[in-house]
Amino acid sequence: MKHVLLFFCFTFLLSCTSKTKQEETKEKKVYDMYEPSEMAILMNQMYAHNLKIKKEILAGEIPTEFPTDFLNIHTAELSDFKARNQKFQSFSALFVSAEKEIFNTASSLPIEDRFNNAVNVCISCHQTECTGPIPRIKKLLIQ
Repeated sequence: MKHVLLFFCFTFLLSCTSKTKQEETKEKKVYDMYEPSEMAILMNQMYAHNLKIKKEILAGEIPTEFPTDFLNIHTAELSDFKARNQKFQSFSALFVSAEKEIFNTASSLPIEDRFNNAVNVCISCHQTECTGPIPRIKKLLIQ
């Protein structure tokens, strides 16, 4: 009986120290948190702004002011694994031009077409590089 009691006490002490070591191991884990690049942040802002413009157009309002923050597409820092190449530069310039056209009140194209043209430039660019956001971008299109 004395041996059984000692066995249980010994087992209990070992289990207590094992938990402490497990807890120490958990505390030592360091997780890498995703930090979006300047470009990713800018793209999310452009999406949000274009969603607002889409709602204005559908409500019959004509957007009047080009968001100058969009010009940062030429200089925003890309993710570490991406490089700013000639194709990206071309699409960036085309995007800015198409986006400015939305606000061109002298244009003969309907506002919906001008807006969809800008969204389609986004889709075209993303088909060459970062394809993940395409389904989200397509939701901006005015049907």
